[in-house]
Amino acid sequence: MIHPTAIIDPAAEIADGVEIGAYSVIGSNVQIGKGSVLKSHVVIEGHTTIGENNTFFPFSAIGQVTQDLKYAGEPTALIIGNHNTFRENTTVHRGTTEEVPTRIGDHNLFLAYAHVAHDCQVGSHCILSNNGTLGGHCEMGDYAIISGLSGAHQFCRIGEHSLVGGCTKIVQDVPPFMIVDGTPAAVRSPNLVGLQRRGFDKDERRTIKHAYKKLFLNKDHSLGDLVVELKESDSAEETHVARLIEFISGSERGVIR
Repeated sequence: MIHPTAIIDPAAEIADGVEIGAYSVIGSNVQIGKGSVLKSHVVIEGHTTIGENNTFFPFSAIGQVTQDLKYAGEPTALIIGNHNTFRENTTVHRGTTEEVPTRIGDHNLFLAYAHVAHDCQVGSHCILSNNGTLGGHCEMGDYAIISGLSGAHQFCRIGEHSLVGGCTKIVQDVPPFMIVDGTPAAVRSPNLVGLQRRGFDKDERRTIKHAYKKLFLNKDHSLGDLVVELKESDSAEETHVARLIEFISGSERGVIR
């Protein structure tokens, strides 16, 4: 299951049944779980822990040193869950400090040339399309999608079940359950089709749509004032509306409207 041209440090921990293709390079502090496949020309370095059944396509570079200029050579980490796919030329960097690893959950898809920078926290069931980019310290919630050629500034949060359109410039937080598109980015509508596909019932989608109209269509009022009004409404206790309120209230960069 290991091609003779692969270079694997003897200290690396490779589970039984892992397939490692031609000309791949595995560093000394790498751990790879069972069922994972490295197609060919894959480089995995650093203190990188990889779960089970992950697939890495040619020229993906995983666990590379952070590009943060504050990095002082510490043994920083990258932790990857299970059932993720990293297509050609994907790059994922490990954390800047020992305290905070870069972390990726389960069942994510990273298409060609996608980039996950240092200290990012990516949930599960996410998609980064071709050339989708997360700057350092970004957070990406479950089931979020970033379309091709779109990039998020460092420290931005991409809310769960959101959809970022192609060629979008993200410099503030993307609210959960919404479609964001354009440069500058703006909230276009609730992600109703995506929510329906993921099992949100009609009442849940209706409540999210009502919150969208309240928060993102009233341009004459500040988002902070509208959140206060929404907190006082009957829908504030609904799970997804409460999550929207929590997300917006916790924003440090501001929220895209």
